[in-house]
Amino acid sequence: MIDLRLDEEHEALRKTVQEFARDEVAPVIGDFYEREEFPYEIVAKMGRMGLFGLPFSEEYGGMGGDYFALCLALEELARVDSSVAITLEAGVSLGAMPIYRFGTAEQKQRWLPRLTTGEQLGAFGLTEPGGGSDAGATRTTAKLDGDHWVINGSKAFITNSGTDITELVTVTAVTDVKPNGRKEITAIVIPSGTSGFTVSKKYSKVGWNASDTRELAFADVRVPAENIIGEQGRGYAQFLSILDEGRVAIAALSVGLAQGCVDECLRYVGEREAFGHKIGTYQAIQFKIADMEVRAHTARLAYYAAAAKMLRGEPFKREAAIAKLVSSNAAMDNAREATQIFGGYGFMNEFPVGRFYRDAKILEIGEGTSEVQRMLIARELGVG
Repeated sequence: MIDLRLDEEHEALRKTVQEFARDEVAPVIGDFYEREEFPYEIVAKMGRMGLFGLPFSEEYGGMGGDYFALCLALEELARVDSSVAITLEAGVSLGAMPIYRFGTAEQKQRWLPRLTTGEQLGAFGLTEPGGGSDAGATRTTAKLDGDHWVINGSKAFITNSGTDITELVTVTAVTDVKPNGRKEITAIVIPSGTSGFTVSKKYSKVGWNASDTRELAFADVRVPAENIIGEQGRGYAQFLSILDEGRVAIAALSVGLAQGCVDECLRYVGEREAFGHKIGTYQAIQFKIADMEVRAHTARLAYYAAAAKMLRGEPFKREAAIAKLVSSNAAMDNAREATQIFGGYGFMNEFPVGRFYRDAKILEIGEGTSEVQRMLIARELGVG
């Protein structure tokens, strides 16, 4: 029989992050969210706990764990706040992982030790203004000039790209166009502070207000030729591989938000009275919460299944897309129902469910829209 119980190490990690989220994040994150301020001290504490190094080997300052450990941490953080969770997810999955998976030994030694300990953050620049889900429509260019690449273009919606501790951004750029018109896309690291690399002011966002998201511009940015990550011309393919893993991570984050909605509602319905009774005594409320728990539970099973195939080294593209689709739907539906249960208080940012509602929608968009997930699932089934 299948055993879905966590082993001792994973359960210990889950409990540790749960306690951290409850005791360290929950009491203060609302103020950061309201001020739209990046929570540097919380991120530093996460670094000291080793969360940024969970899936990386000890050789590079990591914890020697696996990707599932990262997913468990993301779920527990997102039960309290998604801004903190997405900072960890993007720092690991998009900032450090491309270097870990595809970088040279020298690149890993140069950049990973600070990224895996959380001292510095990395970001990944793929999406471009006007590009949206069509990540292959890259317009940013990189031309070789002697022993340097000269990069021109822009990127949009880039997480962790403009904090005081951002060390680098890996960007995709067109390095050649073949006679048949096919673009050769390559991943290149641009260190923060490089001349010509401009980071815009923070976006005014609907949600994730305590995370860092910006637009980037490159005007004749020069970086050494050896800053290429992986093979020249393989940048897009490399990122698709990274994105499959990232979808499992986003699924875990989504499950955390969905479960957080259940947590908050269970507390609230035991306190709130209406028409002379605790509202938890009304069947309409009971059914809402039961449906919310079902969504969170089934979404968790979906990301567990995808993570299991990933760790076994088996193809998991379809399972990752299923997990991302199911869990983001669960997060959005649960946030809506939780807001309804809380009534007017659910519309207030001071209550967690208000933040959950604002944070949930992006989960159906980021790292592949729900429509993209359906397209991937259909393709994996041989349809179209």
